[in-house]
Amino acid sequence: MSILSPLVSSMFTPGIAQIADDLNCSTTAVIGTTTGFVVMLGIGPLCLAPLSETFGRRKLYLTCFSAFTILQIPAALAPNIGFLITVRSIAGFFGSVGIANGGGTISDMFVPSERAGVFGWYLLGPLLGPTLGPLFGGIIVQRLGWRWIFWIMTMVCFVNTLAGYVFLRETYAPLILSRKKAKYEQETAEWDGTKYTYEGEDNRPLGQKVLHSLKRPPKIFAQPIVATMAVYQALLFGTTYSIYTNMQPIYQDGYGFDTEKVGLLYLGPGLGFLFAVWFLVPRIDTVYKTLTARHNDKARPEFRLPLANIGAVFIPISLFWFAWTVEKHTHWFASISATFFYGIGQVMILNCTQNYFIDSFEKYAASAIAAGTVFRSLVGGVIPLLAPGLFEKLGYGWGISTFAFVSLVLAPAPILFYIFGEGLRERFPVDL
Repeated sequence: MSILSPLVSSMFTPGIAQIADDLNCSTTAVIGTTTGFVVMLGIGPLCLAPLSETFGRRKLYLTCFSAFTILQIPAALAPNIGFLITVRSIAGFFGSVGIANGGGTISDMFVPSERAGVFGWYLLGPLLGPTLGPLFGGIIVQRLGWRWIFWIMTMVCFVNTLAGYVFLRETYAPLILSRKKAKYEQETAEWDGTKYTYEGEDNRPLGQKVLHSLKRPPKIFAQPIVATMAVYQALLFGTTYSIYTNMQPIYQDGYGFDTEKVGLLYLGPGLGFLFAVWFLVPRIDTVYKTLTARHNDKARPEFRLPLANIGAVFIPISLFWFAWTVEKHTHWFASISATFFYGIGQVMILNCTQNYFIDSFEKYAASAIAAGTVFRSLVGGVIPLLAPGLFEKLGYGWGISTFAFVSLVLAPAPILFYIFGEGLRERFPVDL
């Protein structure tokens, strides 16, 4: 689920020009279908993550992904661009369930010392999805036409949702305990009417519980560390989608690549993601355990942040590299090589940040991740609309360098929060 909804977000980007011709609209309007989808991909977790902490993970996964699957059908049949934007925006909301609750599910299932390595593979979904989407989309658009993207995704999502009905189990402890409580009370009712309780039991009316749950993500986002790292994530997603939606004009106009070849270029960052998850992400747990041992076995969420500095260095370097190799029309391999290191940097920043959020708000990990997700998705959705104008005015060199300069400003964040994070968390506590 976490890979399919981001996959759908970018899968049609190689066919932007074809969609514009078919629906008689501008390419900017077609990019707007990505904006609507990605923005709702961020807004969805604000509702779906806290609701999973009331109704449980499984029910939310299955309900929302069933709706997401069905919504691929009207997207395939879209008669005009307004209809396509609307349907994709609604699909983005329901498709966000894997992103909204995946971190919470992992927090339910694994202790902190095991979490980073597992989370790294899970986070490949939101990262590889937008990367593999154009690769597959380029092949489908060139051979079958853009509408077949949504027909194929309908079939894939159906199989995935069916698997969920068969294999997914509930992991949220309070819900599991409440079911056990109800079962025990039913069994003993005819004998002695014993009443049971469990740790963390919430006996408030359902309406109050839901309202309280929905207030959690905004409260968490107001915490300075969460807000700053959410801005960092937003920069990464805004940059990624801006580059991805402009790969076609960059490499078709500048290098003469056809749609399929442009799709293959997305393997650059994809290989960077895989390299980082395979070789670097497991070291997050290693560093966490080492630092915990040095501090008399007292774990702190800040022990997740040291390896984020790899990303803080790689992101600006790779963006400057990509910007000026494209601007100077050097060999295509020179520019795509930069995206490999950008992929590594992106994985390290996101993994360390998400694990930091989970450790800081363990029971409410889903709400914590949602708090960071909403801002990154809003920015990631809106900036690509502005990017073509920026690149046209400044050129790819200075245009992409703008993102690199912002990443330089944010680069000290991981090391600063490693040093001062505990003090900031104590100074700005979050009442959940």
